[in-house]
Amino acid sequence: MKREFEILLTLSGKKVLVTGAGGFIGSHLVEALVRQGANVRAFVRYNAHADSGLLKLVSPEIMNEVEIIRGDLRDQDAIRSAVQGCQIVFHLGALISIPYSYVHPMEVVSTNVMGTLNVLLACRDLGVERMIHTSTSEVYGTAQQVPVDESHPLQGQSPYAASKIGADKLSESFFCAYGLPVITIRPFNTFGPRQSARAVIPTIITQALTCNQIQLGNLETTRDFTFVQDTVEGFIKAAQSEEGLGSVFNLGTGVEIQIGNLAGRIIQKMGRPVQLCVDSQRLRPKQSEVFRLISDNSSAREILGWQPQVSLDQGLDLTIEWIKTHLNLYRIGTYEL
Repeated sequence: MKREFEILLTLSGKKVLVTGAGGFIGSHLVEALVRQGANVRAFVRYNAHADSGLLKLVSPEIMNEVEIIRGDLRDQDAIRSAVQGCQIVFHLGALISIPYSYVHPMEVVSTNVMGTLNVLLACRDLGVERMIHTSTSEVYGTAQQVPVDESHPLQGQSPYAASKIGADKLSESFFCAYGLPVITIRPFNTFGPRQSARAVIPTIITQALTCNQIQLGNLETTRDFTFVQDTVEGFIKAAQSEEGLGSVFNLGTGVEIQIGNLAGRIIQKMGRPVQLCVDSQRLRPKQSEVFRLISDNSSAREILGWQPQVSLDQGLDLTIEWIKTHLNLYRIGTYEL
């Protein structure tokens, strides 16, 4: 076992870049970093409306401390400009929708692979102190043995998963070939306030609040759900740790739940009768479905000193309350890629 975690690198006063800062996890990470005293630069994807994504839901007190830069991960010059002057880079930017990757694999691969390459090159050339790269449990595919540790084979069962495997391996190569101080974080199904209905938990909650039927995909698959507060803490510990460079760390609870049972638990919390239905449009192609995922998080516990603090029920209660007061942000019952 690792020694006590008394030595942590401070983030206070550090110039930090977060790519994908307008996303679900990214927006929560920006908040946490500002509270840690970091000098935060947020890279968000440009659009004509100057929309900063979910950062618009972050309090003005926090956002007043954040520098926003807009661009595209595939633009090498934009990334180099964003990384310039930063000591730590959290790379969360990606196209993450699995259904979207079936329809637009070229865009997903170019963003997730070439975008990551641009970040790695900039971090290498500009001498950053630490890069935290974001992976996903989808790279494991259907579990061949459980719980899934970081040595589990990688399986590209969707174009999205394949693109993230490519990005992960590029990060590994930059550590091996150039000595880039990079750590890869591999979250398992993060959930919580602000998450879009492209994810299963907000999909269930929004429909359970307003409809008599809940339309879902495969009800038999199992997932390991981690509350966003815990995932963010894992990113921060990866940036602070004096150990683990070049390594991959699972961030999961080590507890799995079947999607049908998850929906039943949420329905019970609602206190109203709702019927579960399978929508064929939401089913993945048979060979692409990931049937079972459950994390072995022992490496993150032993090396980073990380462990989940929020139970599934606690996280569901917090997420339900947030969605109740933000239902206007959701197109309820609409299946989005």
